[in-house]
Amino acid sequence: MKLPRFGVEEWLNVHEKEAVYDIAGVSIEALTLQELFELTGVSQEEFYQELLTKKLNYGWIEGSPDFKKAVSNLYHSVSESQILQTNGATGANMLVLYGLIEPKDHVISIYPTYQQLYDIPKSLGAEVDLWQVKEENDWLPDLDELRQLIRPNTKMICINNANNPTGAVMDDEYLQELVAIAKSCGAYILADEVYCSFTTKRVSSIVDLYDKGISVNSLSKTFSLPGIRVGWVAACGEVTDILRGYRDYTMICAGIFDDMVASLALKHREAILARNRHIIRENLAILDQWIASEPKASYIRPAEVPTSFVKLDVNVPIEAFCLTLLQKYGVLLVPGNRFDREGYVRLGYSCQQETLKQGLQLLSACLKEF
Repeated sequence: MKLPRFGVEEWLNVHEKEAVYDIAGVSIEALTLQELFELTGVSQEEFYQELLTKKLNYGWIEGSPDFKKAVSNLYHSVSESQILQTNGATGANMLVLYGLIEPKDHVISIYPTYQQLYDIPKSLGAEVDLWQVKEENDWLPDLDELRQLIRPNTKMICINNANNPTGAVMDDEYLQELVAIAKSCGAYILADEVYCSFTTKRVSSIVDLYDKGISVNSLSKTFSLPGIRVGWVAACGEVTDILRGYRDYTMICAGIFDDMVASLALKHREAILARNRHIIRENLAILDQWIASEPKASYIRPAEVPTSFVKLDVNVPIEAFCLTLLQKYGVLLVPGNRFDREGYVRLGYSCQQETLKQGLQLLSACLKEF
């Protein structure tokens, strides 16, 4: 099993500590524990008292009953037994692909997207076709092109909804057509759903739309808790049973403290989502204003999710521009060549407002040099 270097993560791992203004990350501004207690109204004294009395053993292997109940409540047709806790969505994607994909399987993956969704199947010996997103289609891929890619032996279609890096969202009308295509050959649909859309369009989880739909999510992006590294898989009972056996090889448990924080956040998810909806909408308005005033930048507006894909009019390779921006101005972006899209950058706008404003101002200053 050989894997190429993970392009985006390699860039961030090398450069994010240099940044003064990090507008590359696509989590919504991370919560502190203090902020979490204030948002939820939970007594931190009671929380810590409960933690102090817990034995630091392995805990609940698949996630505590509180965690599994809270996750199942995110869906319309998923029971607690259909939830498996993982080490973030990264662990969830790994588990699904490791458990279901075999050599010579045919996999179709949206592209660009999170690199796991196409490179892990390749590493397992599957034949992978890339289903390209289209800028002229508001960064959604063409469903007719998917029909051309489908084969009788297509095992899985991998999507990322909302999409990383573009912020494009497949709504229910689109997803229903996607499900019909998958049904034509009996393919699974793996949906990485870590970016919740705050738009008014109805965007369902794939597990609620399709019996072979597999939904992956985590606390990292939409719920602003990347530091606890807790995610999950939601799937039908048959798939969950398959993955349960493979999970013993990839993970034992998330940890007592992490599970407690995750359960607390999910139980009070509406308070966190309200906070994050406010951040998204205010910061997106700031980004809109900057785009309108900056002649060397343009974008297809993201669907109120924390990632955007901005086109920059510069006369050098985009990675060279991003290095200059970082080294001279202290601003971090992800160059689009890391997604095989020269001339674009991934810009995460859901950070602290002052970071966003200063980062955009300095980005404009750098653009004037090119």
